Amino acid sequence: MANYQWYPGHMTKAKRMMQEDIKLIDLIIELVDARAPLSSRNPDIDELGKNKSRLILLNKSDLADAYRNKQWLEYFKSQGFQAVEINSKTGAGIKAINSAVQEACREKIERDRKRGIINRPVRAMVAGIPNVGKSTFINTYAGKACTKTGNKPGVTKGKQWIRLNKNVELLDTPGILWPKFEDAQVGMNLAFIGSINDDIINADELACDLIKFLQSEYKGLIDERYDISTENIAEAYDIIKSVCISRRCFLKGEAPDIMKASAIIIDDFRSGRLGRITLEKCDK
Repeated sequence: MANYQWYPGHMTKAKRMMQEDIKLIDLIIELVDARAPLSSRNPDIDELGKNKSRLILLNKSDLADAYRNKQWLEYFKSQGFQAVEINSKTGAGIKAINSAVQEACREKIERDRKRGIINRPVRAMVAGIPNVGKSTFINTYAGKACTKTGNKPGVTKGKQWIRLNKNVELLDTPGILWPKFEDAQVGMNLAFIGSINDDIINADELACDLIKFLQSEYKGLIDERYDISTENIAEAYDIIKSVCISRRCFLKGEAPDIMKASAIIIDDFRSGRLGRITLEKCDK
């Protein structure tokens, strides 16, 4: 297993900005990648979000194993979170969010009501690690009908609020959390889903690690997708060579173009062309 590490220098600034933003909100809407729901969380968010209502969205759920999606929803609910599976590109699951927001903030809404504050919108912030789909989600959830409510008295200048409906206002800046991965497996999962910059990763190593996982957990997908037989092939690298032949990936002199075939395999996984795959089992 290759070791995938990446620590961008501006994570401290992003975290500080988020600490400021969290003071203004009632609810944190945390996006995770449904294919790796734990690896794509940042443990800091539980500390940052203490005493805030919480909603976890399993984004890109159409790319993940449907059975495992259900397991992960149950897991997060057992941890005290509201949880919904969505696809922010197509809008699938978005309608279920409003009731989940009301449920997550039920105690706050009840407190407001007792104080005589009726219909004050829930103020929410969207948080998540890079490439998990925060901006796409905000655009889809907000839709075209949203209006930015601008600065309000008592609210930090420059913060833009989007009025989604009479019940929810969204802070327009997505909270960026950087993944923490002391665990090599977490780093590898993040590399698979594209949350680590591809420029610093060896595509052939990543493809080999992905093939090993697929051969263990989703046997047959590689054979089916590339019209090859891996039955008697033990090494992942040799499987890539077979993909080279199947997909006609050759360098000059008919040498197999390992890097090109590796990129195809990784892209086929990320786009869902290999099938619906979840990288993490819910054993909790």
